[in-house]
Amino acid sequence: MIAILSDIHSNLAALRAVLNDAVARGCVRILSLGDVVGYHAQPGQCIDLLARHGAVNILGNHDHYLISEENCSRSKVVAGIIDYQKRVVTPTQLAWLRGSLPSLKESGSLFVHGGPEDPRDQYLYAIDDETVPEGVERLFSGHTHVQALIQVAGGKWYCNPGSVGQPRDGDRRAAYAILNEDQIELRRVAYDIEETVVAMKEAGFEPFLYENLYHGAQIGGRIDKIKYIDRNDRHESH
Repeated sequence: MIAILSDIHSNLAALRAVLNDAVARGCVRILSLGDVVGYHAQPGQCIDLLARHGAVNILGNHDHYLISEENCSRSKVVAGIIDYQKRVVTPTQLAWLRGSLPSLKESGSLFVHGGPEDPRDQYLYAIDDETVPEGVERLFSGHTHVQALIQVAGGKWYCNPGSVGQPRDGDRRAAYAILNEDQIELRRVAYDIEETVVAMKEAGFEPFLYENLYHGAQIGGRIDKIKYIDRNDRHESH
């Protein structure tokens, strides 16, 4: 069984809770769909924990910012956090993150951070029968921080395991998925949010950067969703 994680975003307490749950349920592989870093205060510790579990990581946009000269141009908040994280991670941790894959395809499943068209930075908020590419039975992506499991035409599946470290679907529990051969199970796990908040306060993070964790929301409070669009019936299903 494979535990599929995404958008950990330097939230060590959430990652620890998810990994404990995954191991207890018999998962023998850990696959991260990216964005191990960003947003919260413990990027290096999250990298170290994934490394100890032998996890494989797909490169996310925040991961890319941390290991490259590029930073986030669409958010000064994100860019400031990345600047902080570049000062606190070690060369060994950066080396692990640089070993991330751009995408992974195996056994009928395609794993990306964003989407098939842009594996690192495509947002899939709307799913239709064409979203899962030809030759793929199961598409897994993160990036939106919204947990979803949607069956599309031809018996194919789209799955977003949700976010481990910053859920945005109105459920503050950490999210992940389990792939057991061709069966997909969505999981939610409660974790110690206060542990994460204390670490952020000690690192000097402002309250608006962690208040959203209590509500399972974006910074600023927005709740997101992923919708299925049935283009044949010309209506949307949620």
